Amino acid sequence: MTEPRIKAEIWVGMALRMGNADGRFGAVIRKGDPDAGGVLVVLRGRDGQCVLSQMRSAAGELAWMRATGPAPVDEATADAYIARQVQSDPDLWVIEFEAPDMLPPFEAKLV
Repeated sequence: MTEPRIKAEIWVGMALRMGNADGRFGAVIRKGDPDAGGVLVVLRGRDGQCVLSQMRSAAGELAWMRATGPAPVDEATADAYIARQVQSDPDLWVIEFEAPDMLPPFEAKLV
């Protein structure tokens, strides 16, 4: 059974508040559709960046994929990935967090 979906703008606000409360300061890089936009999360660590892409598991649960691969990448690589995704989905949100350990500040199932 799938879980109810939260509006994108509300979810983004929640994620930013959780990050700020945890000392992992975040910012909205690009606003998408407030109701149904997807979300990309950029994690900025010591060794580079990682872009997490929102997805649904086969069971319909929210999950996150390390879209730029398992290892941190440079800023140009992350920016190029984001640009390609925004080109194909203009409703996309992009948020960014300081994440020295390359983990998101919100509960996330990473696949």
